[in-house]
Amino acid sequence: MSDALPSPLLTLRGIGKSFLGVRVLGEVDLDVLAGEVHAVVGENGAGKSTLMKIVSGGYAPDEGTITLDGVPRRFGAPRDAQRAGIGIVHQEFNLLPERSVAENVFLGHEPVRRGLVDRKAMLDRTADLLASIGESALPPGAPVGRLGVAQQQIVEIVKALALDARLLIMDEPTAALADNEVERLYALVRRLQQRQIGVLYVSHRLQEVFDLSGRITVLKDGRLVTTLNTADTDPDRLVRHMVGRDLSHYYPERAGPDEPRPVRLTVRNGGNRRLRDVDLRLRAGEVLGVGGLQGSGRSALARALFGAAPFTTGDVTLDGEPVRLRSPRAAMRAGIAYLTEDRKGEGIVAGGSVLDNALLAGRALRPAWRGRAARTARVRDLLTAVDVRAAAEDQEIRFLSGGNQQKVVLARWLALEPGILLFDEPTRGIDVGAKSAIHDLVRRLARDGAVVLMISSDLPELLGMSDRIIVMRDGRIAGELPAGATEEDVLTLALGTVPAAA
Repeated sequence: MSDALPSPLLTLRGIGKSFLGVRVLGEVDLDVLAGEVHAVVGENGAGKSTLMKIVSGGYAPDEGTITLDGVPRRFGAPRDAQRAGIGIVHQEFNLLPERSVAENVFLGHEPVRRGLVDRKAMLDRTADLLASIGESALPPGAPVGRLGVAQQQIVEIVKALALDARLLIMDEPTAALADNEVERLYALVRRLQQRQIGVLYVSHRLQEVFDLSGRITVLKDGRLVTTLNTADTDPDRLVRHMVGRDLSHYYPERAGPDEPRPVRLTVRNGGNRRLRDVDLRLRAGEVLGVGGLQGSGRSALARALFGAAPFTTGDVTLDGEPVRLRSPRAAMRAGIAYLTEDRKGEGIVAGGSVLDNALLAGRALRPAWRGRAARTARVRDLLTAVDVRAAAEDQEIRFLSGGNQQKVVLARWLALEPGILLFDEPTRGIDVGAKSAIHDLVRRLARDGAVVLMISSDLPELLGMSDRIIVMRDGRIAGELPAGATEEDVLTLALGTVPAAA
């Protein structure tokens, strides 16, 4: 009996790519077996996204070969890759919210009968595809815009399966998911494996890389560092390969409990359409973590404090004085900054330059002609201070990595010298190196006396960064936990397995 490994489903050899003379990938080799989850990791800017776009037909490689099932391939467009059996689920979904699940799944290749779209066949086929991956509870006729993030992700996966995908690229698939939804995704990935579908899995979350993958390929500066069997490595070794150094600690030291910190902002009995009976105290010099499941009210709390969806009941005080935060402009004037979880939709103007994006908050708050030169100089200094890596300040921000986009948004708010910072998923979708830099910045802001409220779905991050944690459930604060709490403590409150506490 032969011990030879099965032939790879996908083989990449010597893949290289340059843009405007800048080499972003060089001599990358990678292969994926049928039924294998092969993880691809690396810092932002390592070349992961470019490589995935080459595999999925978005870019043509300048050098190297792509082989699928032993047949050399060259894709001129994403549709060519789809026809060959390669699907991709992007971190930011490409769905039409006003159309149904079935209409999205078969968009562009709808079943036709007598010259007309056969809606019954489309619904039936979608139902069959959903059932094949254990998701028969999702209605094929439901409008996609009314679905949760996890269900929309399922629609993206089924879209690929409708085109007979044998290789599925998953780009940061858990970035927008709550912890209970991540387990559901794990089960779905394993069902794809059982169907002998190969998965290229791109993620910054090392825990899920180790949970799901059989092999891990590390990229750095556009080049292949190594490919490892997951069972033969550990997170510390993987991080060394990714960043070229040891990260002696993942989280900076917490604030000490030496002296009482002054209360800056309070909410008493706050409520709106999403929130009820919110009692909250935000103290100078501490990081208050906010945990809870997706839809529990975490982001609604931040949006209420920023005036984007304000409290309609209850009282808010700032430094002991009543304050009405009825709009983002009012919150900004009160010294409150808000880093949204939706970086693409609400955080940046994708076609704008790095500098223009960093100046947005200042322009919104003050007349553009008042102190413009001084504000611009300050923003430039801040872009340098937070280590934004861009070709130039007039480069369009959409061409920056996720971590660098996040740093631009941070510089925008720091330019206003806010006393209260609301961070909603500040490290979502960014690499371990950039994540560490943002953690250090958050802690430094707190040490300098700022109030920091930080929402995170990443439980280790929530526990590692917070001086105190509140947990949301059903629009209420389910309970409060001290520093040193465990993941089990957070989940117990988030899931409601103990009575809610004020």
